[in-house]
Amino acid sequence: MKYCYDVDGGRLTECGEGQASVIVYENPSEQEKEELCRAYDLDPMDIEGVLDPDEVARVEFTPERTFVIWKMPDNVTISGTIQFQVSSLGIILASNRLVFIAPREKVQMDGRQLKRVVSARDCLLRVLFANVRHYQGHLKAIKQVAQELEAKLVTSMENRYLLQMFALGESLVYYHNAIETNQTVLGKIRAAAEKLGFTPEEIELMDDVMIENQQAGKQAAIYTSVLSGLMDARGTIINNNMNVLLKNLTIINVVFLPLNLIASILGMSEYSEMTRGMHWTIAYGLFAAVMVILGWLTWWWLTRVLERQHMAGKGA
Repeated sequence: MKYCYDVDGGRLTECGEGQASVIVYENPSEQEKEELCRAYDLDPMDIEGVLDPDEVARVEFTPERTFVIWKMPDNVTISGTIQFQVSSLGIILASNRLVFIAPREKVQMDGRQLKRVVSARDCLLRVLFANVRHYQGHLKAIKQVAQELEAKLVTSMENRYLLQMFALGESLVYYHNAIETNQTVLGKIRAAAEKLGFTPEEIELMDDVMIENQQAGKQAAIYTSVLSGLMDARGTIINNNMNVLLKNLTIINVVFLPLNLIASILGMSEYSEMTRGMHWTIAYGLFAAVMVILGWLTWWWLTRVLERQHMAGKGA
């Protein structure tokens, strides 16, 4: 699918291809791929690289055009685990025409960043700026999700939340790598900005984009470091919660062992014979009271023993 726009009054308006200064190819067909290769002297592998989400961000300069592969964040997918992924965006800057090649989703041309567009190059910088802000929004969401998972892990005994933490850590690694490679691309474009025809105002905007992208990269690096550093500790918390549960179940089992033994030896018929002279409510009431007291004494003794062992371990 192809969309054509022209800069009119500080906005992008749809128009015919002949007067278009900005063209967006969304999931291009084979015919459109051939059209791109012919019109902008591209290799078919360049187009395939744009459609490959694992392609590394890069920039190529020729006298006729500048070809860029930019890494952009995808929309968040929630399928069992929350996943933040990246994909590639192809950019061609040729004379006064700007071309975007999007693998799946259409590049948004009506956002707040694109309300005061003055040229195709200005449009490029504003799209990249919006893309960097998209990264920053996702990084903020990742931090919030990580905090929620951390609170759940304190009392959890399942691996589900830990697996979600691993998925977040993997997403952060991809984000950090994508932002860093984008920074390299921005640096190369900045070095050739005057040759590419960028105005002083556009170069100033480019510097702002680089600063914002650099800050996003630092955020991603910090979140990645913190998340990976605490991952083992959070796994240990789950193991500790399981150990505490097993210890409590063991105490309950030990408490009921003597009670089961007494009930098995006496039995209901033997106890009834032994207490024939007493009313059954009194006899069985006393039996229940003795069992409760014996169970409490057993629990009290076990907890005392465990506390002494714990204190002895601390002293050692």
